[in-house]
Amino acid sequence: MSVRRLAEEQVQPESFAFNTANKKWAKTTIAKYPKGRQQSAVIPLLMRAQDQDGWVTKKCIEHVADMLDMPYIRALEVATFYTQFQLKPVGTKAHIQVCGTTPCMLRGSDELIKICKNKINAKPFELNKEGTLSWEEVECQGACVNAPMIMVFKDTYEDLTPERFEEIIDEFEAGKDVKTGPQVDRVFSAPEGGAVTLTEVPAKRAASKKPAAKKPAAKAKAAPAAKTKAAAKPAAKKALAKKVAPKPAAKAAPKGDVLFAVPAGDKDDLKLISGVGPVLEGKLNALGITQFSQVAKFTKKQIAEVDDRLSFKGRIERDDWKAQAKALAKGGAEEYRKVFGKDPR
Repeated sequence: MSVRRLAEEQVQPESFAFNTANKKWAKTTIAKYPKGRQQSAVIPLLMRAQDQDGWVTKKCIEHVADMLDMPYIRALEVATFYTQFQLKPVGTKAHIQVCGTTPCMLRGSDELIKICKNKINAKPFELNKEGTLSWEEVECQGACVNAPMIMVFKDTYEDLTPERFEEIIDEFEAGKDVKTGPQVDRVFSAPEGGAVTLTEVPAKRAASKKPAAKKPAAKAKAAPAAKTKAAAKPAAKKALAKKVAPKPAAKAAPKGDVLFAVPAGDKDDLKLISGVGPVLEGKLNALGITQFSQVAKFTKKQIAEVDDRLSFKGRIERDDWKAQAKALAKGGAEEYRKVFGKDPR
């Protein structure tokens, strides 16, 4: 493993502080740990700081250490050990992590690295002239079946060709939304081009047993003459009730059905919420969620339901969609910058 050091003093800022929303989030996160174990929150707090400023500064490490009442050296050890933390400024629009492990190397990651050197900077961790792009080579990122692949911040881009990779770099530089996941005709890690096995539906099995013969109904005993007329009416009512008995309640709607009443008015660009890309926006719209105000008012129950439908459990609370949506609903990008100290995604 390479030696990881903090950035030079001349690029280090003089101070660090969480913005209002992140400060509140940090206090909530620290409170989740048992008394005396609050230092366990060091990784999520450092990650939140990186999300806020783009990289982990010396003052940031010291600030987090003070919040957790831990020695500076302990927080420094964590920040310099885990390669997920960037110790110097990275591209404001994209920091590209190219997987160079064996599966990706065999599928052409060397070509991707050459493109990074030509289009961004000859050296890893160095910014392009505009300060918008940077790159590095990393170890396995867990999408070997879709090699070669890259990661940009928290999203992956897979099944890359040199041509498509160049287009992706240009799209990031232009500030466009880039399609995440596989860049070819496949769904996640499913076979490219569609299924090739188990494509036929087997015929239903014939019943292995013949239906049992019905037993002849026992003859009813004649009721006493005096009681026959009296019993006739209740018996008839009982038979009628049996015939018109209500049907069992319908099963819950399958996943994918609308959860929310679609509000009047134009749709908001939900992709401005960090953590929401084109795919997730489409799924949210399909659930009836089209405006920031709906996301801002999510209840815990609704968060659990939406989490389940999106198959991204924890993302809503991890990226604090509610706080982001509240700011965007109140005053758009200007309010977002005021609250979070950066432009919406």
